[in-house]
Amino acid sequence: MLSALDLSDNNLSGNIPSSLGDCTSLSFLSLKGNSFQGIVPSSLTSMRGVEILDLSHNNLSGQIPQFMERFSFVYVNLSFNDFEGEVPVLGVFANASAFSVMGNSRLCGGLAELGLPKCKKTEKHQKEFPLSIIFIIIAFTIFSILCLVYVWYKKRKGPSSQSLRDEQFMKVSYGELLKATNGFSEANLIGEGGFGSVYKGVLDDTIVAVKVLHLQNRGAHKSFIAECEAWRNIRHRNLLKIITSCSSLDFQGNDFKALIFEFMPNGSLHDWLHSSSSTSRLNLLQRIKILLDVASALDYLHNHCLPTIVHCDLKPSNILLDDDLVAHIGDFGLARFLGTNSDQNSTSGIRGTIGFAPPEYGVGSEMTSSGDVYSFGILLLEVMTGKRPTDNIFNEGLSLHKFADMALPDHVIDVIDDDLLNLLQEEVIATQCTEAKAKKIEECVASTMKIGVSCSMDSPPQRMNIENVVRDLQHILDMLQNM
Repeated sequence: MLSALDLSDNNLSGNIPSSLGDCTSLSFLSLKGNSFQGIVPSSLTSMRGVEILDLSHNNLSGQIPQFMERFSFVYVNLSFNDFEGEVPVLGVFANASAFSVMGNSRLCGGLAELGLPKCKKTEKHQKEFPLSIIFIIIAFTIFSILCLVYVWYKKRKGPSSQSLRDEQFMKVSYGELLKATNGFSEANLIGEGGFGSVYKGVLDDTIVAVKVLHLQNRGAHKSFIAECEAWRNIRHRNLLKIITSCSSLDFQGNDFKALIFEFMPNGSLHDWLHSSSSTSRLNLLQRIKILLDVASALDYLHNHCLPTIVHCDLKPSNILLDDDLVAHIGDFGLARFLGTNSDQNSTSGIRGTIGFAPPEYGVGSEMTSSGDVYSFGILLLEVMTGKRPTDNIFNEGLSLHKFADMALPDHVIDVIDDDLLNLLQEEVIATQCTEAKAKKIEECVASTMKIGVSCSMDSPPQRMNIENVVRDLQHILDMLQNM
């Protein structure tokens, strides 16, 4: 039942396992950046639900499998391998923007946009040309008969697998949501933003979060469309899981739109950092894990989605925590799709949240993945210092970025969150840790703060790459766990 598998950029070698064909529910498969060789196994014909396939940057050879023409791909990347022969022109290969075969020097034919040489026909083939035509006619006739039999069989058997997949999404009405949230009562209200209110509810004995759009607010309708489009294209363990949506009328005949999500029992990161009612405190290890979760999700959105998705409103209140304090990014109401016309569907004129939006957005620059990195840097510094970027102390040229930067590298303990400092001191006393271990802990704090400062530079080119952020945070986490 695996729906997505990403093994990219490892050191895997050998042939692609034929057993992958058993993963009939896969919709996303990436094996790029490895050392796989040989041909693409024919067993992959079973994976008819795959929408995105990336086999680029390997050592695969042979011809491009003809079965790929029959799949309903959204995008296929076969670039930088050693494929040979003619490029197909049917299915996904009929749209030059939906596939890539660059870096395969022995390919020919295909669409004119590819600029590949024409395939040469040998004299033997030219002599057998009439025979090949007869063969094609016979094969086409047999194929047509099989198609008719298949359609007849499917009609007798019932709905298609695609229809079954669609039916897996719960269908809910306005009345069901009204009942699930006890009439959208104040007691069930768990969050509120510019475009919507979030309520806790119960649907079919399952606790859910229901985001009801404030359609009277300007931009709310576009926000709903942008969020639906984003959730339709993404799957990651550190992104909030959407259950379904509702677009209907309320009992007064007014438009009603809502999104239904998996409920996160531990609330938002903002609540853990700033709520006076919270009796629990996040220790250093938990904070680093949460930051790594968020960075991993951003890396997925920026580097492993087609097209690239920019969140545009990263902040602690949009980071939700499950039972195990695993972080999930939510609220894609301002999301943008880079390099497509889809980004025009998202809200215009809104540039994120004050304090977290990068300075270039304030002068009208386009939203970019670098802007998300800036927001992540500010979020990281808030997690480590416990101070909001809009705190009253940040005036007359002092910002959260400068506040942290001035403490590096030797005075970070003076600026970290009081709760975090108390926990560290309690740990030092309880474990009677050595001076060397205490020094390593301080170095981990300083290294983490340095990442936040590097990500929140005013100049976009000076900001860290999110892939390097993931790598460095993982290194810090490994150090802490091995102490």
